[in-house]
Amino acid sequence: MSAQLVLASLGSVATSAQTSAQTSAAPSSVATLASMVGGLIVVLLLIFLLAYLVKRLNLVPSNQGVLKTLAVTPLGQKEKLVLVEVDGQQYLLGVTPHNINLVDKLAIPVELPNDSFASRLRQAKSSQ
Repeated sequence: MSAQLVLASLGSVATSAQTSAQTSAAPSSVATLASMVGGLIVVLLLIFLLAYLVKRLNLVPSNQGVLKTLAVTPLGQKEKLVLVEVDGQQYLLGVTPHNINLVDKLAIPVELPNDSFASRLRQAKSSQ
């Protein structure tokens, strides 16, 4: 019997909520504008956060100096192998949080495919 009373009261609350929602006015232009500005601020904050992370984690390689990082292979949580090139000579380095060790000075350089987005973009621009 008490369960029927609870269900009946929930039904009447839902019905009154629906009627009050239907009688309320349409959202004002100020509320719509505030919602759009809030969304814009969230998107801009997300862009700045991602730019900071890319810069902080060095996700964009730079090939403008004498020292070039050709490849990085993680070996563990904080250990990795790094293939670097200095003046045409390639070195394989073991990197840990506490030190960097020379694993090998490569006699025969490793040829890496130059299939980056930048090279594809240059090819697309030159073909036009």
